[in-house]
Amino acid sequence: MSRRVLVVYTGGTIGMVSSNGTYVPAADFGTRLARHLSERTAELPPFDVIELNQLIDSANLTPSNWTTMARVLVDHWDRYDGFVVLHGTDTMSYTAAALSYMLRGCDKPVILTGSQIPLERSRTDALDNVIASLCLASVPGISEVCLYFCGKLLRGTRARKLKTSELDAFDSPNAPALGHVGIDLELRHDLLLPPSRPDFQVPTFNPRSVVALALFPGMPAALLESALALPELKGLIIHTYGAGNAPDGDPALIGALAQGIRRGIAVLNVSQCQHGLVAQKAYASGAALERIGVIPGSDLTPEAAFAKCHFLLATGHSGKSLSEALPHPLSGDCTVLWQGTDDRTPCP
Repeated sequence: MSRRVLVVYTGGTIGMVSSNGTYVPAADFGTRLARHLSERTAELPPFDVIELNQLIDSANLTPSNWTTMARVLVDHWDRYDGFVVLHGTDTMSYTAAALSYMLRGCDKPVILTGSQIPLERSRTDALDNVIASLCLASVPGISEVCLYFCGKLLRGTRARKLKTSELDAFDSPNAPALGHVGIDLELRHDLLLPPSRPDFQVPTFNPRSVVALALFPGMPAALLESALALPELKGLIIHTYGAGNAPDGDPALIGALAQGIRRGIAVLNVSQCQHGLVAQKAYASGAALERIGVIPGSDLTPEAAFAKCHFLLATGHSGKSLSEALPHPLSGDCTVLWQGTDDRTPCP
């Protein structure tokens, strides 16, 4: 029996059309896709297309959109063997991570993809990405949320958009690809998460509970103080230098972080570097963060760190529970750095 796939169109470049000189999301994507694939359907798994009632340019994404997408997938979970989520590229990595956390233990493929060029353009990359994603979504051996783009299958919690205008826009800097699609479909079965019993949690997110700030030379402490004073803030992600370093020569800035932590705000440290792990104890400027209780984020991507903090807060974590859960591997999102040693264990 053929494995049936559900395609969920959420908006994004892939389905946009030109309007007054700019691209905007357009409805009726299923009809347009069927027209483009009319001569290839015999080679593809059978699929249905549904689209969100409110299509989004992914630059307008909010955490509430994650809830909407996850509910669509959960509502149709038992009727399909795999899923393709068509999404705008700007924030696709955020959504891939968020869905990975919400759909933990999934026993079917969920493949996010999109395009750099709209489907209606003659040189579009949309068809190749959709066709490959449909094939991947029908593979029984994939049991996790992934992002597929331009020949690469990436873990949802590891993927990042690294290029603005090249077709191979996505990669996973700190983890190998899970597969490649060329003449053959090649999967790294040794890296794929094993199938499990679904443990889905689709919470309601508070968009004001998490803030992310990148450190920069001469950053005023008042900027951190203002962020930490936001009334509903529960988690702050700081993008630090190198191996997790911050300006320890600025006592006002370090003091602002310490005061926020004392008030119960979890502060998570991720690096501005694309490759490597946060090691807060390596330099004095990082050790200052360690002393005040900043949580080292290992090699979490900024997108996964943001989605993870939101997910944990929305599912009831706080205080010690939140601080312990943030650096703990979840859905294959980071590398374990054993306390007190340099032993690094990649999370599958």
